[in-house]
Amino acid sequence: MSQPTPPLRRCAKQLLALETTGLLPTEVKSSAGFRVCEKLRPHLARLMGNGGFRVLLSRAIALASAEVRWLRAVHVKADGSLEGLAELQTQVTVEEFSEGGVELVTQLLGLLIAFIGESLTLRLICEVWPELSLTDLGFGQGVENEKTK
Repeated sequence: MSQPTPPLRRCAKQLLALETTGLLPTEVKSSAGFRVCEKLRPHLARLMGNGGFRVLLSRAIALASAEVRWLRAVHVKADGSLEGLAELQTQVTVEEFSEGGVELVTQLLGLLIAFIGESLTLRLICEVWPELSLTDLGFGQGVENEKTK
């Protein structure tokens, strides 16, 4: 897979911002990026099964860990949840933890687009976060292109 595009990164940051709204600064360290993955889990498991979600998230972690090395210590459990985060929270700064979340979500979105297309990915995101519009996400251009193919 190629490097994530700036619109994908902006979308990931937008989703993380929604997940930090209303949190105390001490709660933000639990990382919105990992909450985004957790919120997507039931929707993606419904679409591709628990095994498919685990593989997709594992691949996103592998890709993200090329940029954020400490993500190599994070693993996907059989139920699709992440393990190893609690230990890492004490070892990395809040900024590093946040950047890891952004990178993980960016890679996950990129994989989703590669496998199910931009249109379906955007619909899924808007289903999970109905307060977002496609213009908020910043990469809706491809949706129009998909319709004309």
